[in-house]
Amino acid sequence: MFNKLKPKSEFSSNVLTLMTGTTIAQAIPIAISPILTRIYTPEDFGIFALYMSVATIISVVATGGYEHAIMLPKKDEDAVNIVALSVIISCFVSFLVLLMVFVFNSQITSILGNPEISSWLYFVPITVLFSGIYQSFNYWTNRKKYYKRLSGSKIVQSGTTVTTNLVLGFNGVGSAGLILGSIFGQISAIFVLGKNILIQDNKVFKNINKFKIIMFARKYIDFFKFSTFSSILNTLSFSLFTILLSKVFSIAILGFYSLIYRILTLPSALVGNSISQVYFQESTIQKKKFGNNKNIFKVTIKKLTLISVLVYLPMYFYIEELVIFVFGGKWHISGEIAKILIPLMFIRFISSVMSSTLTTYEKQKPGLFINFILAFSVIVIFGITYTNKLGLYQFFYLYVFIMSMWYFLFLGYYYRLSKGKE
Repeated sequence: MFNKLKPKSEFSSNVLTLMTGTTIAQAIPIAISPILTRIYTPEDFGIFALYMSVATIISVVATGGYEHAIMLPKKDEDAVNIVALSVIISCFVSFLVLLMVFVFNSQITSILGNPEISSWLYFVPITVLFSGIYQSFNYWTNRKKYYKRLSGSKIVQSGTTVTTNLVLGFNGVGSAGLILGSIFGQISAIFVLGKNILIQDNKVFKNINKFKIIMFARKYIDFFKFSTFSSILNTLSFSLFTILLSKVFSIAILGFYSLIYRILTLPSALVGNSISQVYFQESTIQKKKFGNNKNIFKVTIKKLTLISVLVYLPMYFYIEELVIFVFGGKWHISGEIAKILIPLMFIRFISSVMSSTLTTYEKQKPGLFINFILAFSVIVIFGITYTNKLGLYQFFYLYVFIMSMWYFLFLGYYYRLSKGKE
């Protein structure tokens, strides 16, 4: 009987493996969120969101975009040199960031508009370094189909993060508990993946050669020239939103938004990321065999649409009451913002997963243009809001309408790519 319940395809099996680990990893912080919202203030969440926005913007360039190329070589002996290249670049970038923070700390603090972030800027290089190393190990692990490892690393990371959040939170350290929790979580995830890589893939990693590293740096230079800037723009569309939200409205509003954003993106974290990694791996194989990946594209998008309907439709009707019940009455603004954002979350959940089609077909230039549109749209929306003195909810309605339209159009383009005729 239990055998009948097991996934019949390798794709579904791999997704289930990743999704199980991710579900546990995400369930941990969600389970303690009612506690966190009572020991941390909206301002604490706002400062943490501001810190992560800065760190995330820089983290996308930590590997120079080369981590995306780890999946492409036929031989592991070649791919491992790209892993080494990505880690080396991460060390270099984090060192440069450290120098910039020392020299321009006051200027950066002034731009962000929050004095409390000043001392935490010195921790940004650490987050950037660990992010780059983790991404490099993550793509290697995905290439090798070690999905249980990935699941395990996510669970350990989540457990470490929330434990730190709680311990420091009860000691009244404020936003420090959230920021340090994130850093310690990264360290634990890297340790899990790194330990397993050294044990099982030790022989392959002996093939690292400086001449091959240089050769692959040149071969996949387009990932640096286009994917890096594309990733920056993609991150800007989210991180710039966070930064501008705190400046145009307040750090408390950012706190309300950051909390509910974590809840609304839970389906993406639980299911979307798992499907995305397996879809990328399978679509790369299908493209090599058949010249297109339309079959896996259609299968994946059907699953995503069904999941999106089942999750977001009920959420639309009950999210406001649920937020107040779980997090407390002072977080009611988060519930009101959530209801407005749900239509955008629906289409973005589907479109974001399928965007890895761009990497499968090495469409770095179109990817750069897509992310430019998203980042530019955020600036335009805030410009309209500031100029016309729109209220908080008017702003969110405008944001949802414009961004939803773009994600729908992008999804159509990904489908055309999947046919292998572009």
